[in-house]
Amino acid sequence: MADKDKYLPPVHPGEILDKEFLEPYGLSQNEIARQIGVPPRRINEIVLGKRGITADTAIRLSRFFGTTAQFWLNLQSHYELDSLLFAERTEKTSRFSFIKKFIPNHVAVI
Repeated sequence: MADKDKYLPPVHPGEILDKEFLEPYGLSQNEIARQIGVPPRRINEIVLGKRGITADTAIRLSRFFGTTAQFWLNLQSHYELDSLLFAERTEKTSRFSFIKKFIPNHVAVI
């Protein structure tokens, strides 16, 4: 197993919206979009991970699902931070893997 395989990629809030809210409640993307007053494309892009959750969408989702807007914004901010850290870790791991080829086995690499 390569070192970069140790890190799981971050989960986009759209996946949580889809798997933890839409599917269990039997809601379609079009139906939730209509219910919260946003274009269906917005929900579709969020679910596909192509769009983030804005403050406006967070408020609308929170009112519909009985959560807080902060819940949705936290999912988004954690995703963004975790995405950067994941990219940094996997890039660093790749760089060290390349360097290890040129270092004798008895030398420790951080």
